Amino acid sequence: MKNYEIERKYLVLTPPENLDVYPFHDIEQGYLCTSPVVRIRRQDNEYFLTYKSKGLMVREEYNLPLTEEAYLHLRTKIDGLLISKRRYLIPYGSYTIELDCFRNPREGLLLAEVEFQSEEEALAFSAPDWFEEDVTCSSVYHNSNLSSL
Repeated sequence: MKNYEIERKYLVLTPPENLDVYPFHDIEQGYLCTSPVVRIRRQDNEYFLTYKSKGLMVREEYNLPLTEEAYLHLRTKIDGLLISKRRYLIPYGSYTIELDCFRNPREGLLLAEVEFQSEEEALAFSAPDWFEEDVTCSSVYHNSNLSSL
């Protein structure tokens, strides 16, 4: 069985007010490989190894749990820079907007992602007013590329 991630990504210049009322995760992630993407991630106190295929709006994705020790070992082997960000979970109708507020190495960058069940649903999505440019089809905004110098 294949796992797919179907998501759209948007540049945000001004986030909604009162971000502190929304739940969030502190995330740190690095890339062992960028083609295909093999990523390690610490999300709060959980650790994962993720594989992502090529693609823009639709990508194959697999997540495997890691121990903290395995994560720390693999962290020494990443290519590029370690990304750190805070991800806010903002309800929007039947969706959850994941607003990533980058700290390192892209301090101040704000990207919003919304996941969908199908491509048709993704294409029919009507974004909130505070979303700016749709960067779904720009690989420049893939985290794997943002981690490079």
